[in-house]
Amino acid sequence: PPLKTPSIKENRVRKIAPLYYSRKDIITTLHKFSENREISPRYFEGFGKRPDIFQYPSDVSMLVKKGATSFHCSEEIWQDPTELSTDLSQEQIDNLRTGWDLIIDIDCPWIDYSKKAAIAIIKALEYRGVNNVGIKFSGSKGFHIIVPWNAFPKEVNGIETKKMFPSWPRAIVNYLKDLSRPILAHLIKDEKNDFTKQKDYTGVKCETCNNLSSENFEINLRCPSCNPPYIETFRTHTKEYKEKKCPTCNNKLIEKDSKKFYYCSHCEFNSLENPDNFNEEIISMDIFKILGLDVLLVSSRHLFRMPYSLHEKTGLASVVIDKNKIEDFELKHADPLNAKTLLFTPESIHGEAENLLIQAIDFDKTQEREKPKLKFKSNQNPYQNNGKEFEPIKITEIKEENFPPVIQKILVGMQDGRKRALFILMNFFKSLGMTMEDIEKKLNEWNKKNKPLLKQGYINSQLVWHSKNKPVLPPNFDNPIYKELGIYEMDHLSSKVKNPVNYVVRKAYGDEQRKKEAERKAKRKKKKK
Repeated sequence: PPLKTPSIKENRVRKIAPLYYSRKDIITTLHKFSENREISPRYFEGFGKRPDIFQYPSDVSMLVKKGATSFHCSEEIWQDPTELSTDLSQEQIDNLRTGWDLIIDIDCPWIDYSKKAAIAIIKALEYRGVNNVGIKFSGSKGFHIIVPWNAFPKEVNGIETKKMFPSWPRAIVNYLKDLSRPILAHLIKDEKNDFTKQKDYTGVKCETCNNLSSENFEINLRCPSCNPPYIETFRTHTKEYKEKKCPTCNNKLIEKDSKKFYYCSHCEFNSLENPDNFNEEIISMDIFKILGLDVLLVSSRHLFRMPYSLHEKTGLASVVIDKNKIEDFELKHADPLNAKTLLFTPESIHGEAENLLIQAIDFDKTQEREKPKLKFKSNQNPYQNNGKEFEPIKITEIKEENFPPVIQKILVGMQDGRKRALFILMNFFKSLGMTMEDIEKKLNEWNKKNKPLLKQGYINSQLVWHSKNKPVLPPNFDNPIYKELGIYEMDHLSSKVKNPVNYVVRKAYGDEQRKKEAERKAKRKKKKK
């Protein structure tokens, strides 16, 4: 096939990279931050091999000469990153890990709101006694906040903190979201946007960007005197509008009818042309979701953009910012030709984040107690019932075409995250009531598409374990694991149900209804004859 022609952005980044990464201060900063971390270069179109490290500062220049345009590294700190492997057990990985930094990823479509979210989260950290935090621009429209490993206690109640990754960092992030939510609401209350007019942040949701849409009206006017009548249609935010006159006879136009519709200012969609894009129920939303803010960047061996690494889409550098000057930050400050290097990891006081961690663990336990667990039975509606246990669904015919997009993407084959993908598939298939023989066959077919393949012994051990235990639902669609695996994709039905299993049941139910309706029509037709 013909080679793809590089875009203007790609050509620009490839030209800037050799010059930018030749700077001694940039090389030194990248090398120093990479100590005891797994790193991976990106060659614009894809990532390099894993695991990798910078052994010497000159390794940066060597990889740039090979075409590297950016560099990414782990949140986790390792005894020896080169010993990492997908074949390691969780216990082996925990023993290899010596610590972890808390990285909070703020990713919002609008950088001004990303700034406000960053300020809110830093204020929440300071409220809990964590004053030494670093912040850097992500390179696009967001920011990365770091709380260094040194700030955390080495153990809590006899449990080693280093071994509680990613569960404890996730608990901290969720706690900080809850703690900073009122601060963020206060910071944006004076902004002139549709969603900020909602004091309690309720309304109709845009299914594409999760923003709250505004209520609008389409008004149809006509002239009572002219023949043929003059007709005018316009759209407005309110049903109250200025009197309009006919341009022909100057008589007052009379309202014929009006339609209420919803408009998303971010996606520029409206419910008149795109009815499926709007949830007609009035819902109450998390302010972080309204703004499209994603503050969760916590998963095993997950990589994030290194400080002062370039961003392929923007050509900007991931520069470090003074936490007290976030509001003053402008995109021009991330120009790689003028970027000034600062320390991303601040000097922290050992244990200053202990109170934060303990509060987050307690908060997480409270949330877990209050969270309802799904209980499905074959004779019940699976997307309306709550309970403590889960029983497999019984579906007459399981069709792969009825699987949600995230499952379809896994089944194409995986390169990274094969073990986590196996966990999702195993629970998905078992929750649908498939026999272990059918599941084994399906998984072996899937593994042939993986590069590299998972070891057969590992798959067999998982099959044995799952055959002895009750099924567990696969993660819900809003679980960050799908984004981490790079398979996140939603369609119209995914936005209406919470779980991949619900998705299949809903589709299967639709198939059954259509089949019954076809049978009823055939009987009626037969009777008429």
